[in-house]
Amino acid sequence: MDPSRRPAQLDSPIVAALIKVGSRLNTRLYKVTGGRLGNRWRVGAAFTKPAPVGLLTTVGRKSGQRRTAPLIYLRDDSTGTERFVVVASQGGLPRNPAWYLNLVAEPDVEFQIGGRTHSLRARTADPDERAALWPALVDLYADYDTYAAWTDREIPVVICEPRT
Repeated sequence: MDPSRRPAQLDSPIVAALIKVGSRLNTRLYKVTGGRLGNRWRVGAAFTKPAPVGLLTTVGRKSGQRRTAPLIYLRDDSTGTERFVVVASQGGLPRNPAWYLNLVAEPDVEFQIGGRTHSLRARTADPDERAALWPALVDLYADYDTYAAWTDREIPVVICEPRT
């Protein structure tokens, strides 16, 4: 890992503001259209190979309010149960995204795909699960490897499973 390779302009407050606005617009568009619009990520490595997007809703660990983030996801049924896997990459920034901190504090989440909302329990993948899932995640969105190279933290992989 070499954080010095991370483009400095990505840490600009302007870029952070644009990402926040883009995320909010994507979330609104997705909700209004039942996921017909805003359901594919087409930036970076996904320009020629769009990645699926769903809406993860967590409860704010400080505010207690519901917070929604559009995230690339991997549908995984390797265990015989439909699970959804997301990556807390935050573009390779040195700290984890707020949505990840929220689900660590309160793991009951909702994940909307299209017009369907799933009630799930989120957890960070253990090292063996992460190692098994990472190649499929990078195949889904190759920039995850780049983000991992830009940060000293291990980027969390989150497994969202049906609540029991």
